[in-house]
Amino acid sequence: MGIHYDYKSTRGDKAMKKEAKRKARIEQRRARRSSASPKESDQDTMHDINKPITLEDLTNPDKN
Repeated sequence: MGIHYDYKSTRGDKAMKKEAKRKARIEQRRARRSSASPKESDQDTMHDINKPITLEDLTNPDKN
């Protein structure tokens, strides 16, 4: 039999460890993506729809 005598007996354990490792990596990616999402919240400040857009609104960088 040689060195691989216990392959079938440990196959399930190895598969479960591999799956857990894969899920941990996926969770880390999700955590990184969710921490990067506050940059998207800068788009929340929009121009008032009922107010006409003037040239000053477009060109003045200091005006909010």
